[in-house]
Amino acid sequence: MRGAALLLGAGLLLVAATEPDPKAETSHTVRTGETLGGIANRAEVPRVLIIEANGLKAPYALRAGQKLVIPRRRTYEVKDGDTGFGIAMDQGVPWSTIATASGIDPKAAVKPGQKLTIPTLSKAPTPAAAASPSPSTTAAAIPAELDDTAAPALRWPVEGKVRRGFAAVGGERERHDGIDVLAAKGTAIRAAAAGKVIYAGEGPKEYGLTVILYHGGRWTTTYSYLDKITVKDGDSVNAGERIGLNGQTGLANEPQLHFEIRRNKVPLDPAKYLPKAKPAKVKP
Repeated sequence: MRGAALLLGAGLLLVAATEPDPKAETSHTVRTGETLGGIANRAEVPRVLIIEANGLKAPYALRAGQKLVIPRRRTYEVKDGDTGFGIAMDQGVPWSTIATASGIDPKAAVKPGQKLTIPTLSKAPTPAAAASPSPSTTAAAIPAELDDTAAPALRWPVEGKVRRGFAAVGGERERHDGIDVLAAKGTAIRAAAAGKVIYAGEGPKEYGLTVILYHGGRWTTTYSYLDKITVKDGDSVNAGERIGLNGQTGLANEPQLHFEIRRNKVPLDPAKYLPKAKPAKVKP
């Protein structure tokens, strides 16, 4: 009997040792009887973040065997000159998601010294057709350490004449981090590649209404001077999907699109990544 008890105790210790730590796991397989609230408490992750990370719908009933992404977090201290726009671009996470995790109003200005929570999920974003889309967020996610991947296959976001090209060097007035493409006001602006919306709203004054898409790895594209935005933070979009309407906001002096490609936050010349052929016409 004593030997059997020792074996049972050893077996329980082995099971306990092999079970993942709820406070560290990045995915969780639902067990019979588990609830969303209980999982959130054990993982020490806000319930709302698990809901958004997995695209769960009310009443948030779970089933045994269901796999959940557990969004882990890192922190960021706001520096002088930071904006929600810039932080979302740098971190590759929708600003609305950062604001939710940090318990602040996404429309409020950030302040130097403010500590923000940056949710990190488990994998790069996938197009809407291949995932369950939900800024607020979807089941897709961004790792704490971004993988360095090849550039996404890009298409022209709008047809038109390039009014101003890319200029990496020069003074504040000569430098230009993207290209400006002329197009009629109200023309559809389309995603240059599949990705996830990490910012959708009013950008810095020179940008005007802006959408930023994250394409996995360290790649983002930026679409500015928009008249209207037709996506929201956290949306997954397919290549060619409409994300807004062309406009004349920010510093634009006529209807045009300001388009940027960035790798690891560094602006690159779109001419090197867009097709050489004339972009195909698309209806607004």
